Amino acid sequence: MHPQCREEGKWNMSPVVMAIVVLCLYVLFYRFYAKGILARKVFALCDDAPTPAHALRDDVDYVPSNKYILFGHHYASIAGLAPMLGPAIAVIWGWVPALCWVVFGTLLVGAVHDFSALVLSVRHRGQSVGTIARDVISPRTRLLFLLVIFFLVALAMGVFVLVISGLFAAPDASSIPSTAHPEAVFPTYSLMLIAMLIGFLVFRRGFPLWPMIAVGFVLMLVTTRIGLDMPITGFTAGDWTWTLLVYAFAASILPVWLLLQPRDFLNSLLLYLALFSMLAGFFILSPQWVAPALNPHPQGAPSMLPFLFIVIACGAVSGFHGLVASGTTSKQLNRETDAPFVGYVGMIGESLLALLAVLATTAGAFTSRADWESFYGSWDKAVGLHQKLGVFIQGNANFIHQLGVPLDYAAAFISVVVVGFAMTSVDTGARLLRFNIEEIADTIGLHALKNRYLSTLLAVSAIGFFAFFEVDGKPAGLFLWTLFGTTNQILAALTLLTVTIYLYRKKKPVLYTMLPMLLVLGATVSGMIMGIIKAVSHQQWMVAMVGAVIFLLAAWVLLEALLVVRKVKQERHADESAVQ
Repeated sequence: MHPQCREEGKWNMSPVVMAIVVLCLYVLFYRFYAKGILARKVFALCDDAPTPAHALRDDVDYVPSNKYILFGHHYASIAGLAPMLGPAIAVIWGWVPALCWVVFGTLLVGAVHDFSALVLSVRHRGQSVGTIARDVISPRTRLLFLLVIFFLVALAMGVFVLVISGLFAAPDASSIPSTAHPEAVFPTYSLMLIAMLIGFLVFRRGFPLWPMIAVGFVLMLVTTRIGLDMPITGFTAGDWTWTLLVYAFAASILPVWLLLQPRDFLNSLLLYLALFSMLAGFFILSPQWVAPALNPHPQGAPSMLPFLFIVIACGAVSGFHGLVASGTTSKQLNRETDAPFVGYVGMIGESLLALLAVLATTAGAFTSRADWESFYGSWDKAVGLHQKLGVFIQGNANFIHQLGVPLDYAAAFISVVVVGFAMTSVDTGARLLRFNIEEIADTIGLHALKNRYLSTLLAVSAIGFFAFFEVDGKPAGLFLWTLFGTTNQILAALTLLTVTIYLYRKKKPVLYTMLPMLLVLGATVSGMIMGIIKAVSHQQWMVAMVGAVIFLLAAWVLLEALLVVRKVKQERHADESAVQ
């Protein structure tokens, strides 16, 4: 037995056995919990019910889509940096708590959230969760919800742009820093052109879909190989930030069939290949744990509870996913019964990515406990977001290397996957933020902002603010990540709250959404309060103000929901009295 296994005592289950158990849990929960209890008992999905994609079809935003194509778009949109980055930070508390939250947090909370947000939006004409809250809870709630969403999406996309630009930046071709991956630049930007060409040929010229997808996929692999031999250097992180903001603007205003759908689907194929390769290599390598099973008090780190839930973010549950589900995916769902596959399994796919992040950073990237502690020995040693992604890339490159792939190409391939999925979140996020601003404008009567070019400009400006945001003269990566995590989870709790009120009004079972909502809300509100107190103590006033505003908005929405519950109870009591 490996020495580390003996040292961990009762936590001596090997990573390979653990991974097999988790994969079996994914299948069982989808088959019996999602398709059985949630789809039939709770939401009573109907195969013949008209979806917004048919009822409101405009071939720009509302487009009936094959469920496999839509799954690819949805999966690519939600699987950004977060499921790779969050677990790579959270393993500092040990692999057991990170793994437990990634798996059970997904199956009982995150996948339920994504699936229910999708169904709720489909039954409300493809409206966003903020607008649905107006009808389900109260008119005031819509604006409050929309403001929380505005902060969340702008903040998250700002962090993603910040990290992508840092990965691209390599000013000197002769000495590329270890945190930079300029080899990912060429394939990343080439994919934009490949996707637009496929979108045009398929949707405007009637070319068959699958042959075009096959050609596009081969071209992606070719450009990845070219990028390894032709890294784009000579640009700073700031330069790349501006180009990414320009891309976000274009992606927000173009028809969904021209860029988002083909790009996201191609990216999903790339991720499928990466996931298969990483898993296959992992099973061949059969590594052992080098990280501790439990490390509750790492030096300089915040408390494991509640910050484990907050740091992992999208790897287990994410409010951003509800925005994707209700913002773009619900407008493309062909049938209600496609929702468990697209929504629930989509989140399982994200959990699988987070699982690989845990395995890579605790059993793949390091050869000994000493190596692991040299990186994760304290919160300050691994404070940068780029370093965390570097460990993810290194660990999974080691897995793929077991398949006979050269290590440098494996690392380049993983870096393209990482950047590609961050980019899909940026383009989807920019479009969602544009929708959000237009809804805010409609609510407060600023009709000029309903112009998609003006609303997109405002959306991209907000993203740029957080991308360039600094604390003490340095990019505020980890500060913004923690703030993003708390905001993200609070929005997830509010979305589950809206679903719970909807089910309560329909006299449907509510425990399946209410219990996850209470767990997430309790953990993240306490985390938000602790974060605000810390920001004030360090005189980080902008971070404290943004956190305080989000906390107050969330508290207001919760109060509105409690008032609605009391009102519905009174109405039911009155109805029962009248019958008697």
